[in-house]
Amino acid sequence: MRPVGSKYLLEEPIGRGATGTVWRARQRETAGAEAAVAGQPGETVAIKVLKEELANDPDVVMRFLRERSVLLRLTHDNIVRVRDLVVEGDLLALVMDLIEGPDLHRYLRENGPFSPVAASLLTAQIADALAASHADGVVHRDLKPANVLLRQTGGELHPMLTDFGIARLADSPGLTRTSEFVGTPSYVAPESAEGRPQTSAVDIYGAGILLYELVTGRPPFGGGSALEVLQQHLNAEPRRPSTLPEPLWTVIERCLRKNPDERPSAVSLARALRVV
Repeated sequence: MRPVGSKYLLEEPIGRGATGTVWRARQRETAGAEAAVAGQPGETVAIKVLKEELANDPDVVMRFLRERSVLLRLTHDNIVRVRDLVVEGDLLALVMDLIEGPDLHRYLRENGPFSPVAASLLTAQIADALAASHADGVVHRDLKPANVLLRQTGGELHPMLTDFGIARLADSPGLTRTSEFVGTPSYVAPESAEGRPQTSAVDIYGAGILLYELVTGRPPFGGGSALEVLQQHLNAEPRRPSTLPEPLWTVIERCLRKNPDERPSAVSLARALRVV
């Protein structure tokens, strides 16, 4: 088992993404006062170890340290809690609560689309999480099914949003990329595709894409290269599936407006989804 700092031991990888690897890990000793959660020896946690190219970039390290307090205080019933951050040599890691359950991408692949009502109620909870983070000045910037973990309690699905701040950390001017896009093309807002400022409205756009995918099984824009998908976000209008009720389509269409000023707030979105 590989140590992470003096307090944690990595056991096995449980997920890999563009910015790093998530491990099931175990706490060796109680965390210090700088951690949000002290924890107990032997307690199981999840640890995201960021890729070396991120950990070796001074801009990323400074941003990681600067945003430490924000990430540690971000708490909500639908947000995976960040318990501690580890900065040691060429290692950057986020220690989080371990959520036993699939991510939404895997769940969709294995179970197919949701009913409009179920999709609306699930997305309303995600909008609640966004409302809490936006109130704290934190924009997710990479909202997609793979970043929503599902805790199953009593037969009900409880969505937990993860990877807050990771896209922002990865978007460093010190990193040289020829073909890598910070974010996921199928879920990228038009202003992000154009390199314009990213406000909380990018998360609302992502929520609209996610909701569309929950009820249809696929995002509204896809096929071809990443560049072609980005062009669709900029220029194409989503098509309304025939199975989608008019009230729900109205909500999705508002989320997917090209002009970020025309999208609803997360609070308004959550409210609308509970009455469609």
